[in-house]
Amino acid sequence: MDLLRSLPLGLYLESPQTWLHRLDARVKLGWLMALLLTPIWANNLWRGVLVALLVSLTLISGLPRRAWGKQVLGLGAFALLLLVVIAFTPDGLPVTGQPHAPPDGDLPATEYRYILWQWQWLTVTQRSWQLALRISSLFFTLVYATHLYLLTTTSEAIAAAMTWCLQPLQRLGLPVPEISLCLTLSLRFIPLVLEEVQNLVRSVQMRGIRWSKLKLRQLVQLWLLVAERLLLNLFLRAEQVATAMLVRGYQPSHSPPLNWRPSAWRWGDTLAVVGLAALCGLRLAYGWD
Repeated sequence: MDLLRSLPLGLYLESPQTWLHRLDARVKLGWLMALLLTPIWANNLWRGVLVALLVSLTLISGLPRRAWGKQVLGLGAFALLLLVVIAFTPDGLPVTGQPHAPPDGDLPATEYRYILWQWQWLTVTQRSWQLALRISSLFFTLVYATHLYLLTTTSEAIAAAMTWCLQPLQRLGLPVPEISLCLTLSLRFIPLVLEEVQNLVRSVQMRGIRWSKLKLRQLVQLWLLVAERLLLNLFLRAEQVATAMLVRGYQPSHSPPLNWRPSAWRWGDTLAVVGLAALCGLRLAYGWD
């Protein structure tokens, strides 16, 4: 079991270097914010377009299948499960109505049906179906867009892009360098957490525990011990990181020395900005609910 290879969520892919890797981190951050914000108050058609856009970007990006295959299948399966569960969930509108005669005779018949499908106690209504589409598409878009951004952008580039976006707030007294440093450390800490979880799972497997003979209380005690060990290891890693920062000259009373590598603007970044503007324009024109 190798979590760092089988579940690379939030991890940077160093090789191969695709055209997504070469885009400026600020442009990719703008695309990420657009993918996260445009689904708000949008119709289901727009949310479906965003899902198709993410899958299309993955297919044409040149990323190896090992980096996104399990993620797309897993997130797609979970989104489909959400769709089915929420669609069959009662919509919370137990309205009892009485028939009323129309004022001027019979009304013309329409094709509208509030109950879309019904079999015994299973019912799919207009409200439950719309809610199921909204939540499942939002879940896939939010999780996979973030994963694709982290997969093709280094933590230093992400922190540099965030620092560039927050620079105007520094005049208002906001500690932008400290925020950027915390963001960089948190992104660097994700592989450490996965590594510690992987080591603990392997240590439990190597002990040959017979799970079928353990009672519920013993199982709870065992997993509590594993969770305690995990927290202790993570605190130890955090202390080691703090010690390394102090040895390298970091002083809490001064701003952290963040020496980011300058990013070079390419023609591909210009095309990406034009595409982002077109996406926002389409959202304003056709994406309203």
